[in-house]
This record gives sequence, C-alpha cells and structure tokens, in this order.
Amino acid sequence: MPETASVEAVVIPQAKDIGGFGVRRALPSAQRRMVGPFVFLDEMGPADFAPGAGMDVRPHPHIGLATLTYLLDGALFHRDSLGSAQEISPGAVNLMVAGRGIVHSERSPADFRAAGGRMRGLQLWIGLPQKFEETEPGFEHHPREALPMLEGDGFRLRLAVGTLHGLRAPVKTFSTCFFADIALDQGAVYEFCAGHDERAFYLVSGEIEIEGADFAAGQLVVIRPGARAALRAKAASRLAALGGDALDGPRFLWWNFVSSNRERIRAARAEWEAGHFKPIAGDPEFIPAPELKAL
Repeated sequence: MPETASVEAVVIPQAKDIGGFGVRRALPSAQRRMVGPFVFLDEMGPADFAPGAGMDVRPHPHIGLATLTYLLDGALFHRDSLGSAQEISPGAVNLMVAGRGIVHSERSPADFRAAGGRMRGLQLWIGLPQKFEETEPGFEHHPREALPMLEGDGFRLRLAVGTLHGLRAPVKTFSTCFFADIALDQGAVYEFCAGHDERAFYLVSGEIEIEGADFAAGQLVVIRPGARAALRAKAASRLAALGGDALDGPRFLWWNFVSSNRERIRAARAEWEAGHFKPIAGDPEFIPAPELKAL
C-alpha cells in the first residue's frame, strides 16, 4: 500500500460472478469489513449486452440493511414484495430498506434488452443500527435532477445519500452517513473534508494522487479518521465517496442477510427456504439460499 499520512487502507476488489454478470467486490474485504455503516460495495460490470440479452437477478430476500443501487450506465428495473416497480437510470437513487424482511428482483428493462448496450453501476448495502434492524421495509426512488449538487474549481459533486459539505440528500437514512458521485477534471484538487468519522472513495475511472502516492481505477481508498485528504486528479476522474458513523457493534453478513445476531440470520434462511417471505407479485422465480456451513 502506498504510504501517506491520509490513507489508512487500500482495497483491491475481488472479482465475482452473479449469474454470468461480473462484479468487483470492495466490501467486505480482508483489509476492511465496513466503512461507516456501509457493509457491502460491488461495482457491477461494465458489461456490454448484445440485443436480446440482459441482466436477470431473480427474486431474493434481504434483512437488516438498506440497499442503494446507483447506475453509471444502462438501466435496471426493480420490483419488490411491497409492490414497487421502478426503472432505474444513471444518476438516480434507488434505496430499498429491508428491515425485518423484503424480497426484490433486478432485471434489464424490455427496451434495454431489445436494443442491447452497456451496463455498469454500484450497489451498496447500508447496515441499520440495532434498534432499526427489524423496522418495516420500505422503498424510495429519487431522479438525478432531485439530488443536490456542489460545483467547485474543476469538480462536480452530486450527493445521493446523507449529508456532506452542508448539502442534504432527500433519501431517508437511519444513521449519519453519505454517498456522493464526484467528477474531477484533470489537474483538479478536491479536499475530502473530515466531517464524518469514517470515509473512503471508490475510484470508478481515472487516476488520483494523494501526497505523492498514486491510486488507480478499481481501488477503494480508506481515509484516516480526522485527516483532510487532498485528492488531485492526474487524469479526468470519477469517484464514489462514502462513509459516516460506525455501526453500533459488529455485524454478521451471510448471503443477502445482515444482522447483529447470528441466530437472526439462521432464522431468516429457514424462513426463505420455507416460503414465508412475501413474494413479488407476478414474478414466481426465486434464488434458493445456499447451504449455511458456518457463520
């Protein structure tokens, strides 16, 4: 890892496959289990689909978290057991609160599937504080135009979740956190302020220099608590900044479930296998739970 006073850790994501669609998983990792309340971070794609092909993530359950889907290219269609049906476009925010339990699917919309095209995005899981782990499930969608913006000397920041630089996003949160999409022109400097306990950025594209150390696209860079890191773009760059207050205790993460209690995860698996989760109307498919060997 490059040595700097501001950088605490650098995570090189692991490549995964979700039904023929490649992802790079930055959280959780051996170097870092979570950043603030964020317990999971996948970069989906990029993948180029031929006409007639697309992405199909069949119905599956979640508990104890909120999922944030943020697209960079392409389109997805979200359905869930609450009856929500929403197409997601780049720059919009899709936040689904699982709480005590929800089922959802994510598929390429019909028009995208017919034409083909590039698909790329980020999916993050936000762990819920213990008192909200069993909250009622919910869903909200906010278009790109509804999100607050900040423009500086060579950078543009769109705040998708939480609070940052005096901005507040319209998405409901259960703890102090933020997620922002930041574009930097070549040579621009963005100061990653120390207003949150834990902070990191995932470099989607370009190259960033911090105190003489270079960081490449596809890396998750964790900033030291309290450090005021100056990020200089060596090339036009795009990054996803995230962080917030640490969760109130450790979390167990297995398959699609997050909880502060191991037994709750075992119970949720049994409920899914027994068909006790409310299904998605009109979508009878499902993903079976894997074997639970250890937790």
